[in-house]
Amino acid sequence: MAIQVRNRIPAEIPTASMADIAFLLIIFFMLTSVFSSNFGLEYGLPKNEPLTEVQPQEAIHIHIAGPGQYLVDKRAATLPQIAGYLDMKLKQNPKKPVIVQTDPDVPYFATIEVLDLCKQLRVESVSIPTSSEVAVWAGFAGGIGGTTR
Repeated sequence: MAIQVRNRIPAEIPTASMADIAFLLIIFFMLTSVFSSNFGLEYGLPKNEPLTEVQPQEAIHIHIAGPGQYLVDKRAATLPQIAGYLDMKLKQNPKKPVIVQTDPDVPYFATIEVLDLCKQLRVESVSIPTSSEVAVWAGFAGGIGGTTR
């Protein structure tokens, strides 16, 4: 009895469906993975404090017309005079808001000087109105601060 040796088919891994399997695995891992999300800026929500109404005329308005050209509540002032005026008003009401209005052609350093002064005096509420807000307020009681452009 002679054993016959048959020609064996070489062992191969079928690769025809390998791309399909890889694609399905990619989809599976994409669907089951945890996506990291960027939540953006963090900010503190207001606390439950008693409401205090502040009328627009109660705010201190600082209008910056140029470097060294300041109007505080429609009166010309220098930076040291602004500091004294703010200090006096904040002693009466520490939560008094300050509105800093800057003309469009004023250099940034002039605005930053006033904002730094507000920070040094620990002003709690500083607002910088947009040009549309200034236009709206111009119709009420002669506007906020001096001239507007």
